[in-house]
Amino acid sequence: MKNLTNIIFDNQLFKRLFAYSFPYKKALYTSIVLTILMAVLGPARPWLIQYTIDNFIMLFDKQGLLFMTMIMIGLLIFQAVVQYYHTYLTQWLGQTIIKDIRIQTYSHIVKLRSQYFDKTRIGTIVTRCVNDVETIADVFSQGLIIIIANLLQLFTVMAIMFWTNWKLTLITLSILPVLLYSTYVFKEKVKAVFEEVRTQVALLNAFIQEHVTGMSIVQIFNREEREMEKFKEINKKHMNAHIKTIWYYSIFFPVVEILGATSIGLMLWWGTKGVIENQLTIGALIAFILYINMLFRPIRELADKFNILQMGMVAAERIFKVIDTDEVIENNGTYKSESLRGLISFENVWFAYNEDNYVLKDISFEIEAGKTLAIVGTTGAGKSSIINTLGRFYEINNGNIKIDGVDIRKYELEFLRNNMAIVLQDVFLFSDSITNNISLYDENITEEQIEEAAKIIEADQFIRNLPNTYEYNVQERGATLSVGQRQLISFIRALVSDPKILILDEATSSIDTETEKLIQRAIEKLVKDRTSIVIAHRLSTIQNADKIMVLDHGEIIEMGTHEELLEYDGMYRKLYEVQFASVA
Repeated sequence: MKNLTNIIFDNQLFKRLFAYSFPYKKALYTSIVLTILMAVLGPARPWLIQYTIDNFIMLFDKQGLLFMTMIMIGLLIFQAVVQYYHTYLTQWLGQTIIKDIRIQTYSHIVKLRSQYFDKTRIGTIVTRCVNDVETIADVFSQGLIIIIANLLQLFTVMAIMFWTNWKLTLITLSILPVLLYSTYVFKEKVKAVFEEVRTQVALLNAFIQEHVTGMSIVQIFNREEREMEKFKEINKKHMNAHIKTIWYYSIFFPVVEILGATSIGLMLWWGTKGVIENQLTIGALIAFILYINMLFRPIRELADKFNILQMGMVAAERIFKVIDTDEVIENNGTYKSESLRGLISFENVWFAYNEDNYVLKDISFEIEAGKTLAIVGTTGAGKSSIINTLGRFYEINNGNIKIDGVDIRKYELEFLRNNMAIVLQDVFLFSDSITNNISLYDENITEEQIEEAAKIIEADQFIRNLPNTYEYNVQERGATLSVGQRQLISFIRALVSDPKILILDEATSSIDTETEKLIQRAIEKLVKDRTSIVIAHRLSTIQNADKIMVLDHGEIIEMGTHEELLEYDGMYRKLYEVQFASVA
């Protein structure tokens, strides 16, 4: 049978989460001490009021009343100071811990293989890093420590009440079983609804992120109304989940108030009788009214705080699921070459994005250092997969990929990628300056190097014509630049990194003829003295390649120079004739 602790929350999960507070033990222990102080200081006031009424007010002792008033004022000031530091420390602790968790989560995410992002919605990842991590802060600032404080106050108040008058205490607490049962039911109902709220938040984030990113597609295909209907449905479910929590709260709090009033009524009925019969003092009767308020408020809060704790545990479980994801790129390699040449060889390489659905089938080829290999083929032939496996964005299933005769898995991953530059068809630019988009905040790249590379690529002139020139903010994904301009910036980015291996993936497929000529000149400068792999649909851009490889359904079917492949009546010649039919 599962013990009570594991029913409330996963003990192992809690220990793992609580371990994040160990580096901040001083703040944690201080918070616990302040929590104990608050639990004692709160019930002390009713006791002082009882003592003052019975020993000074009832005896008309003004001097004693003034003295006790000063004591209570001092106690209130001290309690306010304790409350201030308690609130500040618990909130500081919660925010500091989630800072560490968010850093660990994000640092793990950036190490994950591309497969993880292929099957996980970006909105879900954002929810884990932002919303779920924020929920964990409440475990430390509002959940665990406040629960401890409320429980301590409950026991302290009940102890004082029993010590003052055990009969009156039993009468007062006669409705406690009903209150505890109501609290338990409320806790369970709200817990289930809160889980639904978190699920709906993740779905809402995912929907908005995807549709804002793909807004151009939505508008091009006139899908605004239909997508709006989907959004309304998701938003409605999100709203309904929140309304359910409001509904449970709107029932629970009045129930607690009614039970509290009933308890006070029973206490007054029995207590008045005790006062008349001289079995109870006036001060004790008034103090009991204050005790009841102090008793019911923590019980009412406990249900809410337990739910905060449980929701924090749910969020922690989701975050740890991300952190524990083992789809991490293995970075066990330590080899670094002092002078990487760039000799690339694929040896019987098999690769599949999904098991048994191979996109590369027993691929073997070699690129000499400083030479250029062009790859052509129909869509889905496996061209981009060669790039993905060479850069270890995806791991091969069988075979070997070597650079300078060394398996790429033996290279230190950072070293491998530092010596490799990839220019994609769909250039991604951050909402930042051109300088930062080129250097990517690499302090080793100077402004002079950027400007020199821009001149080599013949992009310096268009950049200087922009407002703020190199400090011009290109906006999200480079929205304020043309396709060709974005492509040129990606070439500058590749050139300043001075890679030994250059990869161009469809780099000229989405630009006009004039820009193509400019980019073609840039490519010629880029590939000079570098091992290069060029993937292109336009065969006119690869005619000068040292070798051209033709892929079909993941297999190499032709290999040779432009002239050799034209003489051979194969796929390359057919592709060439189709593209240049209009010229002929």
